[in-house]
Amino acid sequence: MDITIHSSFVPHDNPEESLAFYRDVLGFEVRLDVGKGTMRWITVGPPNQPDTSIVLNPPSANPGLTNDERRTIAEMMAKGTYATIVLATKDLDATFERLQSGNADIVQEPTEQPYGIRDCAVRDPAGTMIRIQELG
Repeated sequence: MDITIHSSFVPHDNPEESLAFYRDVLGFEVRLDVGKGTMRWITVGPPNQPDTSIVLNPPSANPGLTNDERRTIAEMMAKGTYATIVLATKDLDATFERLQSGNADIVQEPTEQPYGIRDCAVRDPAGTMIRIQELG
């Protein structure tokens, strides 16, 4: 079986803020931007990985959600508990400096974790937890 990760969905509640973070702070390229206003689906990804993307999407746009579910999603996003994504870099210190200079919401500075990796954590503008591991 030959399966790859093509796209993962990460919520946004402000497309312009999310776009600025993923494009300008993380350095991802914009691959697709559809919709308008807050109903935009923005596909971004690392320039050196054209086959792997993150789709920034308005999670409340799912037509199958109830108002209670939409409210729960908004509450979880506000607390930073709705979504998590793990990224990796060869130079964690340089990446962390870029995050700091981009005014990212720092959750944890680069740290040696007891489970054998060195990583840091930030939140994107929608509250998504982003852990960035250092590749060894």
